[in-house]
Amino acid sequence: MRICVFGVGAIGGHLAAKFAAAGHDVSVVARGANLAAIRANGVALREGAGADARTIAGRVRASDQPADLGVQDVVFVTTKATALAGVAPAVPALCDSRTTFVFMQNGIPWWYSTGIDSGTHRVRPRPPDLSRLDPGGVLAHAIAAERVIGAAVYSSNGVAEPGVVLNHTWGRDMLVVGEIDDRPTQRIAALRALLSAAGMHSPAPSDIRQSVWDKLQLNFGSSLCVLLGEPISALTADPALRAVRARLLAEGEAIARAHGIVLEGAPRRPGGAQGSGASAHKPSMLQDFELGRQMEVDAILAVPCAFARAAGVAVPTLEAVHAVTARLAERKGLYSPP
Repeated sequence: MRICVFGVGAIGGHLAAKFAAAGHDVSVVARGANLAAIRANGVALREGAGADARTIAGRVRASDQPADLGVQDVVFVTTKATALAGVAPAVPALCDSRTTFVFMQNGIPWWYSTGIDSGTHRVRPRPPDLSRLDPGGVLAHAIAAERVIGAAVYSSNGVAEPGVVLNHTWGRDMLVVGEIDDRPTQRIAALRALLSAAGMHSPAPSDIRQSVWDKLQLNFGSSLCVLLGEPISALTADPALRAVRARLLAEGEAIARAHGIVLEGAPRRPGGAQGSGASAHKPSMLQDFELGRQMEVDAILAVPCAFARAAGVAVPTLEAVHAVTARLAERKGLYSPP
């Protein structure tokens, strides 16, 4: 299969290495030192520990110009939500009539409103205005809705060095994929088979938005790490912080329920628990803050707060975390409020 990974950071490098090692024709859109390293040495994924440690590696075609890579069967878009506008100009070069795009961002996805009234579930309340997730509608204009596949990724990774990704959740990685109107289709079954064969657990969802909100629960807790400047372990070691995190999760569940989403029954990671289990690992939002990268404040915090207001659900803890995080990020030039 011809697979393009658009944005080869931590999760993108993870997928590219596994697909390349499985023998697929893999292309990656990368830039800077990462691009140079991948061109020279391919992409590598280190996972496991001790006697179980191993490195998965493969050669890929790499460019910062998507036109160099040709038409693809599937494009896994793994860039941050803040960088999605850069995907739109690449679409014509990567597409034929059958190409699909799997969007793998944290938080509420830009496509969330599309297909929400035409799926297999009861009619749900309309979401709030989500235009801030696709400014100017550039993605919606560039990519036809029928090409879009939703996803929720549960995998903790970090870039150890350019071209090399370190996985912190070996044996517990999961990527849930689904049609944005939740139809059970042949192409979703084929994608799940592709992911499973490459070593990424991919259970069948009945409702892709259920997985979006389930993953958001993890993001809400992780956002506290930005305020603390500490890894996930800080939230589990301190009873007061555990209580704050519990309030965030309760508020997130209330928002989801008000919008017709029941979190019980969401696909589970291997082993059952949804948390990464990598308590010493810094979540991606804290990594972005410390490394001076644009932060996904809108998708992870601002837009869920807008969902709460639209449904009349009080979320004081989430609103507070959003306000402080946005201010910290704006002060470092990592976020621009709408």
